[in-house]
Amino acid sequence: MVLVTGKRLLDVAHKNHFAIPAYNAGSGQLFTATLEKCIEDQTPFIMAIHPTELAFLRDNFVGQVLQGINKTDLPIALHLDHGASYEDCIHAIHLGFTSVMIDCSMKPYDENIATTKKVVEAAHATGISVEAEIGTIADTGYDVNGHLTNDVHYTTPEMAKDFVEKTNVDSLAIAIGTAHGLYPKDVQPKLKPEIAKQVSEAVDVPLVLHGASNNPDDKIQEAIDNGINKINISSDIKIAFATGLRHLLDNSDPNEMREPKLMFPEAMIEEQKVVHHKNELCKATNRTHLYFEHEEPVEVPYKIENFQTETFKA
Repeated sequence: MVLVTGKRLLDVAHKNHFAIPAYNAGSGQLFTATLEKCIEDQTPFIMAIHPTELAFLRDNFVGQVLQGINKTDLPIALHLDHGASYEDCIHAIHLGFTSVMIDCSMKPYDENIATTKKVVEAAHATGISVEAEIGTIADTGYDVNGHLTNDVHYTTPEMAKDFVEKTNVDSLAIAIGTAHGLYPKDVQPKLKPEIAKQVSEAVDVPLVLHGASNNPDDKIQEAIDNGINKINISSDIKIAFATGLRHLLDNSDPNEMREPKLMFPEAMIEEQKVVHHKNELCKATNRTHLYFEHEEPVEVPYKIENFQTETFKA
């Protein structure tokens, strides 16, 4: 099994000045498509699962993910995204996650420190890495035509240094002006990639960018150049998947298009296009050799496009 901790992935990225893509691939189809494309790209990545996704998918989904990782030669971390409590993080560790995020960024600063420190102590005792967040990242929710529900409070170098020293956290999500979800049509994000450079000079831990979807590539690239080592991607891959599925269903006879093995491949291929683009944007393609040496990449046994052939329509 090439299952590694988030710290292992990010420390190498930090040293070599690139970013690890973290994909919220919250379904079996999204995970399979993402894994396949990252194998082809030889891109180490983080499989991120949000607590609400885990509640929907059930704990046994983790078994599918671990088995998929077990069949690859990629270094991959299984990460709990935005754990809201100590209990969320402990539950994930029991399931086999190798990285957890404790997100108390919306709570008072002292409470954020205390809870993060508690999670770090428990996780480090079992060899699991921890991500936390300071500053606030806006949230557009599920309504892409709505308005930002939270103002962004940009992370300062002074706060980042104090937080890392007091918690011993392995990586830190910072606020540079991004938002979770998609931006409303009447809102332009006020990104400040230079904050990443300022914070990276104050702390010696990998920095994380949440809310990377729906942002200009040049701004994301600038953030990576300024010290960001983990890019969280959710909405962009899910929009591509949903668009591909909608296109197929809108142009098919509902009585004929009923088999999942026929419905999902087109959507998965559309999602893979986004994954490939993000892998390249993060400068993460062909980075596996930085983690360990191996002779030949593992071949993908069944590619998604094969399911569009007559062989699988019987």
